[in-house]
Amino acid sequence: MRIVVDLVRCQGYAQCCFLAPQAFKLAGEEALMYQPNPDMAQREQVLRAAAACPVQAIVIDRLDDSVLTPETGSA
Repeated sequence: MRIVVDLVRCQGYAQCCFLAPQAFKLAGEEALMYQPNPDMAQREQVLRAAAACPVQAIVIDRLDDSVLTPETGSA
């Protein structure tokens, strides 16, 4: 699983930080830092964080190049 965040689209709402704090953190008030390759143990939290993003700035890719959808957790 790989996290890709569109940092131009991200508005710093920090929903991802609340839902998956081991994968996402805010540096300062608006700069998002994230773990691009989180542990699979964090999969559900990361998928929920992507689904909760109000501007849909987070995309979760599988390493086999298919995209995980937050609603189903599958391609």
